[in-house]
Amino acid sequence: MSLVHFCLSPLLLHPIFPLYALYHHFPPSVHLGPCRNRRNAVDAFRVNVIHARQQVRSPVTNIARTSFFHVKRSNIWLAAVTKQNVNAAMVFEFLYKMCDVMTAYFGKISEENIKNNFVLIYELLDEILDFGYPQNSETGALKTFITQQGIKGQHQTKEEQSQITSQVTGQIGWRREGIKYRRNELFLDVLESVNLLMSPQGQVLSAHVSGRVVMKSYLSGMPECKFGMNDKIVIDKQGKGAASDDAGKSDLGGGSSGKQSIAIDDCTFHQCVRLSKFDSERSISFIPPDGEYELMRYRTTKDIILPFRVIPLVREVGRTKLEVKVVIKSNFKPSLLAQKIEVRIPTPLNTSGVQVICMKGKAKYKASENAIVWKIKRMAGMKESQISAEIELLPTNDKKKWARPPISMNFEVPFAPSGLKVRYLKVFESKLNYSDHDVIKWVRYIGRSGIYETRC
Repeated sequence: MSLVHFCLSPLLLHPIFPLYALYHHFPPSVHLGPCRNRRNAVDAFRVNVIHARQQVRSPVTNIARTSFFHVKRSNIWLAAVTKQNVNAAMVFEFLYKMCDVMTAYFGKISEENIKNNFVLIYELLDEILDFGYPQNSETGALKTFITQQGIKGQHQTKEEQSQITSQVTGQIGWRREGIKYRRNELFLDVLESVNLLMSPQGQVLSAHVSGRVVMKSYLSGMPECKFGMNDKIVIDKQGKGAASDDAGKSDLGGGSSGKQSIAIDDCTFHQCVRLSKFDSERSISFIPPDGEYELMRYRTTKDIILPFRVIPLVREVGRTKLEVKVVIKSNFKPSLLAQKIEVRIPTPLNTSGVQVICMKGKAKYKASENAIVWKIKRMAGMKESQISAEIELLPTNDKKKWARPPISMNFEVPFAPSGLKVRYLKVFESKLNYSDHDVIKWVRYIGRSGIYETRC
């Protein structure tokens, strides 16, 4: 495994230590700034975390009175190092933001890309950190004065330099002025992950939806955007009759449920959102960054639409045979299609052979994973399909019964399982000559499985 190790110090309370990059193949470390005993710190992290015999699960490791905060991206490690008592959440926020910035500049974070873009990374850190303290980490602002090749523009006019200064030090650091497009477009994706744990009898033991609203903005000037959804608090304020009419007229995109409102348990927003207006009026208004960004995250636990129901039946025939039957039922509109459906049925460790019969899709026993994997390309709503399997078992002296791990499921559906709907998305630009009607808007709903399990 190749790796890159970024070493940062405490955030906000104390300055951040400079960064390192080093690799699994043990060449000399590539140092991104002065730091005492950097070789000792790097070696300690490598021996005690990366090459530890036991799998490291905690993201924070203490070695010789030094704390290592670390995250991992594929085969790359990023670690922040401190000897002070710091705000751990802020350290991790900085590490994740650094990942986002590097991804925006040179794509996938890999050993090769780190080596090829070393000068660019050094320059980014020089702008993001000032005397060890985080400053502006917004990609849109950084790209105005750090080029893709990592070379600063040497021939900037005084006007351009003043614009950069005002953007970095002003209130709108995430968007520069003077942006122009031939066609003004907005792309909005509602991406949700539904998590479920169900009993064999069909009782929901736990369920929640984690969602994100991701936008791509290609708008000229400095537009003001307003975003509305079927939040229960807003609907109750407006009144049931008015809300019903408004929702019927102005819903953007499509969903599978007729729910008029949803109860959002908690949510977080991009820095461009005016939180004071959301707290007082429950309206989401903002000046959008240019390009792609995550507008908000949210979580809901009530009235979740469960796209699929899994009905398991496991029967033991003596000590050397198991009969398994699993039925899946889709619970959404017949006009919608679910895709990338995969059901994983666990098998005992002493399985010697499996015979599988399925009417739809393809099923295969994978001995290395101790599971029957059943895949279906597409499935319409309000349909059902089933799989049957006979499992031959080897005789064993172990008296302990098989624990029967839960059946897990993966899928993708074209609606939001929480019931969230975009009621309106409006754009206002006073300086330039275009209105909300001139903006082309695209809305898409995607629901995916998180940990979607049924006990058997």
